[in-house]
Formats: sequence, C-alpha cells, structure tokens
Amino acid sequence: MSDIAISQDTSQRELDRLAELAEDVIRRARAAGASQAEVSASIGTGLNVNVRLGEVETVEHTRDRGFGLTVYFGKRKGSASTADLNADSIQATLDQACAIAKYTEEDPAAGLADASRMATQFPDLDLWHPWAIDTPAAIALGQEIEAAGRAHAGITNSEGASVQAGESLSVYANSHGFVGRERGTRHSLALSLIAGDEAGMQRDDWYDAVRSANDFMSARALGDKAAERTLARVGARRLSTRQAPVLFVPEVARGLIGHLIGAVSGGSLYRRASFLLDHAGKQIMPAWLTIVERPHLKRGQGSGAFDAEGVATRDSSLIENGVLARYILGSYSARKLGLESTGNAGGIHNLVVESGHGDAGPADDFSGMLRRLGTGLLVTEVMGQGVNTITGDYSRGAAGFWVENGEIAYPVEEITIAANLRDMYSGIVAVGADVDRRSHLLTGSILIDRMTIAGE
Repeated sequence: MSDIAISQDTSQRELDRLAELAEDVIRRARAAGASQAEVSASIGTGLNVNVRLGEVETVEHTRDRGFGLTVYFGKRKGSASTADLNADSIQATLDQACAIAKYTEEDPAAGLADASRMATQFPDLDLWHPWAIDTPAAIALGQEIEAAGRAHAGITNSEGASVQAGESLSVYANSHGFVGRERGTRHSLALSLIAGDEAGMQRDDWYDAVRSANDFMSARALGDKAAERTLARVGARRLSTRQAPVLFVPEVARGLIGHLIGAVSGGSLYRRASFLLDHAGKQIMPAWLTIVERPHLKRGQGSGAFDAEGVATRDSSLIENGVLARYILGSYSARKLGLESTGNAGGIHNLVVESGHGDAGPADDFSGMLRRLGTGLLVTEVMGQGVNTITGDYSRGAAGFWVENGEIAYPVEEITIAANLRDMYSGIVAVGADVDRRSHLLTGSILIDRMTIAGE
C-alpha cells in the first residue's frame, strides 16, 4: 500500500467526521448570532517523487488539512480559516469570523446561494481510485520513465521524472441544511528531457494525469513521447514576420478556451473588465461550433455534483452554434449582475469543445488538421502573459513547427504570435478530434484562420 494512502473504509469515516464537524460549527455560528453560515473542510494526502539521471532528488509526503468558515450577519460577511482541526483552533476560527463580520460594511450581494438551488442528487462519478504505490515503487517507476526517454539517441541530458499520487476528501455544508461530501484522487507522471547540437540546446516534456493509475500510459510510452518531442525541436529556426493560419495543439488550445472562460466569468463582468461584456446571446464563434459544460463525466478532471456553494451542477451549453449562451456565475457575481447562479462558484466543470468544422464530414484527426492548415504555423508552446481580457488583445511568445502543404517542415522558436481574441474566436476554422483528456477543459487542436507572426 501507499505510505500515505487513505483507505477506502477510512475515507468514508473521515468524510463523516468532517461533516459532523461542519454541522456542529454551523450550529455554533447560528447560536452566536449569525443569520447564515457555511463551512468548507478538507483533508489531502500525497506522495511526490522526483528522480534525475537515475538518482532520487526528492521524496515528499504530504498530509494537509483545511477548514474555512464564512458567517453572515445580515448582509455583513466575515471569513476565517485554519489548517488545524483541533477544538481550540476551530473555536478561534469561529470567533474571528464573527468578529470580522461585525465590523465589515453591508454588501447587498452577500449571502449563501439560494436554498432552492442546493444539490439533492449525488451520483457516483467514479473519482476515487487510491493508488497503492509506496516510495520504493514510485522511485523505480520514475527511473523507468526517465531511462526510456534517455535511451533515445540525441538526448543529452534530463531535467528529471516525477511520480505523484494524491487523494483528497472535502465537505461543504451550510445553514440551509446542505451537506455535500466529495472524495477524489489525482495522479500524474512527467518527464522533461534535453537534446542539443551545434546550434544549441532544446528541451521538451510530456506528462500524463489521471484519476485512476490504471489509466496511465505506460512508462515506456511516456519516455518515448517526451524524447520524440524533444528531438523534434533540435535545429529550430526563427521566422520572418508574416501573417499565416495558426494551428494550436490541444494542450495549448485549451489556453484559448481558458481566456474565454475568464472573459465571461462573473468577476470580470461585474467589474466591467471584459471584452465580452454584454455579449450573452451574441455570435462570437462560427455557427458550427458548440461548447458544453458536462459536470457529471465519469472520471472527469472537473466532475462534481455541486459547486463551491452547494448549487447543483448540470449539463449546459456555454457556446451554442457560435452564440454565447450564458455567463459563468456563482451566486455573488450573479446578484451583482441581476442574474442567477449558473452553478459555477469555484469554477467550470468539464468544458467540452465539440470537434468539427464548417464543411460536411467527420472531424479531423491531428494529421487531418495539419492538412487543413496547409501552410502555416503549428504552435506547441506559448510563453509570457500578453493576454488582455479587457481589450481582447493577444500577444505571446511561441514555439512550434512551420508546416508546408500539410506536412511539418522544420521546428521554429523565438517568435511572437498576435491577434485579438475576438477575431481569433470568430476565425476558428476547425476543432480536431485529437482531444486532450488530461484537463477539465476538453478540446482537440484548434485552427485559427490568420494571425500575425513576428520573428526576425
């Protein structure tokens, strides 16, 4: 068994204990005069092993606890938290939250989510898969991954391999009588390698992230993938400044979807800090494109039956036939905007970008997306923070490959790609069937009709 794993039976007992603690603190908050109260409590364990050049670099065991309490005295709010679950610390946290609330200004949008929106069904989302791996086995696995990558001719060095196993238990409860329990596991493997020639050094990596260790790619396959990606970058060139179509690989394409989420999230909207302000119901993407939130996917990276306020989650379109169908709201931002919560307090749950294009026929695999790109830029990495969600301006450092006639011609680096997100979203030509499932943002590669590429 793992050195730190929470057993199947122990996890249920721990959840019951957290739930009892949360309900008790809520009762005590009400007795202290709070009109409403909510509690989040969690326990997490982890094993993280890093190896480099066959030797152990770090072994880290973690066991974290968290307890957060928010109380409302009418429209006045106070919050406090602790990492210690003993009785004295919990009482001090309660006292502090109540004291803060008594001195804060009233906020008309403050308060719990509506009681009628609380989740009442809790399906098994298949998120709990403790990994029975101990430290020696994790070290051996990391060494196996690294050895597979270093075995490739041309690989000159390694930045190391990592093996991570993690388990988390959490309870959210509030004075509506809602008590929600969640337990989940997250495990990952990763390898970063270096290759070089007379022109210089190149590095690249690969990783896998799963709920169940049974779903991992093999150690050999991960090492091979990291090595192939690293070797492909050797001999990278710069490009002259030009305009061209740009294809983002899935792991980079999901960043484009992340910018969309930021622009249509409540905090940006009520602060009037978004280029998509007042765009609900308007066409912002091609008419063939739909993006749907699916919170109940089995083993999904973002699956959950309720959000951070207990509001029930449900399948819901964000983009429907190119139209922005709704915003992404928790109860606070919804009240600030005069709208209703969309069940997204704490974030989005499994956003699925449906693969396709404007032509008849099935979605393209990665090779098909390269052919559709024709001659242009394939982006495999972006750098820097040059994204302004107020104006939509997008300018980031990039690396990848120049593609000619649907075939990769040579690697490129030290370039900048630029456009406006509004034009990029409306200029999406196709979304590939090569979906990256290592994230809660599920998308294939995304082809944009035209961007400016700045190089030499």
